[in-house]
Amino acid sequence: MGTVFGRKSQPTRVTEQDKAILQLKQQRDKLKQYQKRITLQLEKERRLAKQLLKDGKKEKALLLLKKKRYQDQLLDKTENQISNLERMVQDIEFMQIEMTVIEGLKVGNDCLKSMHEIMSVEDVERILDETQESIEYQKQIDEMLAGALTQEDEEAALAELEAITQGEDLALPEVPTEPIPEVPETHKAETERREAKDKPDREMLTA
Repeated sequence: MGTVFGRKSQPTRVTEQDKAILQLKQQRDKLKQYQKRITLQLEKERRLAKQLLKDGKKEKALLLLKKKRYQDQLLDKTENQISNLERMVQDIEFMQIEMTVIEGLKVGNDCLKSMHEIMSVEDVERILDETQESIEYQKQIDEMLAGALTQEDEEAALAELEAITQGEDLALPEVPTEPIPEVPETHKAETERREAKDKPDREMLTA
């Protein structure tokens, strides 16, 4: 099946640097295999040379040791080549890391530029000034609420209160200037007649 649950697999992005690293590592591994094979062969030839000496075959033993000496030189060269390959792999991998860092710095720099275009230095200074003014204003209110006014401030406030008080007249009720109206004569006579009528009744109650 080409797909799993109807979804296509995303292709892996392999860069030229990745290919170069892979080739270098393959060459390094081949050299290590060659180095291992030569080392085993040298040990074998060394034992064979000892056996030839025991058998009295000195010339053959000497010829075998010369061959071994040449292979030792090849082994040293192989070791140097492996070191060079490993160093090159490390350099390329480190360069990839540097490229990733540089790309991240580029993205961050572009983001900062966009933010600077949205908000200028003047806007930042204005916001900071407004924030500082708000902080100072709130600090003044807190000091006043906490009773942190100095004696000079207290005296100035009392003096201002006295000045306001003296400058205002108290609103007292006005005295009426018009005469009080008199009771009409008819109303007065009616009242006296009613009192005279009720007087005998009060006397009987008290008797």
